[in-house]
Amino acid sequence: MEDLLQVGIITGTHGLKGEVKVFPTTDDKERFNDLDTVLINTGDEMIEQHVEYCKFFKQFVFVKFRGIDDINDVEKYKRCPLMVTREDAVPLEEDEYFVADLLGLTIVDDSGVTIGVLENVIATGANDVYEVRTPDGGDVLLPAIKDCILDVDMEEKIILVHMLKGLME
Repeated sequence: MEDLLQVGIITGTHGLKGEVKVFPTTDDKERFNDLDTVLINTGDEMIEQHVEYCKFFKQFVFVKFRGIDDINDVEKYKRCPLMVTREDAVPLEEDEYFVADLLGLTIVDDSGVTIGVLENVIATGANDVYEVRTPDGGDVLLPAIKDCILDVDMEEKIILVHMLKGLME
């Protein structure tokens, strides 16, 4: 399991007083209201920053870090992921999982046949879609709906699925 979870990506600066423009990668961008501390992943290091405030505009979140009051001090963070620790993550409901925890799990159908490994989760308007890499290098797309995803066993690292008609064609 990942210890750090991505909640957004800094896409640029906003204004002259050190705000950053963040594209949220979390299901609920309002969760930024509850963030006190984030980690900026520069690629070389994780830099802890305290959130002074945030505001919302369209699909973006503008975040102001405490003690950073100049655009020049945040320019270097463009394209950097914003991370939180698992302890600071949003509590999950029953049958909810962080995408980072699902990636790499083995997909097995209800007849016991291994379909492949979960490579990506694609967010769509209606439901997520699981992109599964098959043993022969192909891809299968599975809708993340109750009729298809039967069980997630995090201990065994298996997702049990029912292959709806037409999914493997």
